[in-house]
Amino acid sequence: MLFIEYPKCSTCQKAKKWLDEHGIEYTDRHIVEDRPSFDELKGWYEKSGLPLKKFFNTSGMLYKELQLKDKLPAMSEEEQLKLLAGNGMLVKRPLVIDGDTVLTGFKEAEWSEKLFTAAG
Repeated sequence: MLFIEYPKCSTCQKAKKWLDEHGIEYTDRHIVEDRPSFDELKGWYEKSGLPLKKFFNTSGMLYKELQLKDKLPAMSEEEQLKLLAGNGMLVKRPLVIDGDTVLTGFKEAEWSEKLFTAAG
């Protein structure tokens, strides 16, 4: 399982603690130092079944500074993915990739359902 985080993010810290408490093993990856590539993001987006907007950190300062709330609807998927690949701070975190399971953000109930079902 890949756990992509920004270490200073309190939600990421909570998610990591939750994974540790449940004995779930993961590989840690710093979202700014080792940004997801365009191809990785495209693959995860396609696997996730989620709207592309779910991959954006909509509460982040950069998202607001760039006024993406107004700009995203007019952008193509490719343009949006390039934007995400260009700056790790735009990507919703934590991001978990486990086989065909892709989770954005941390919602304990969703993680329990998806990760324990996946673990079987």
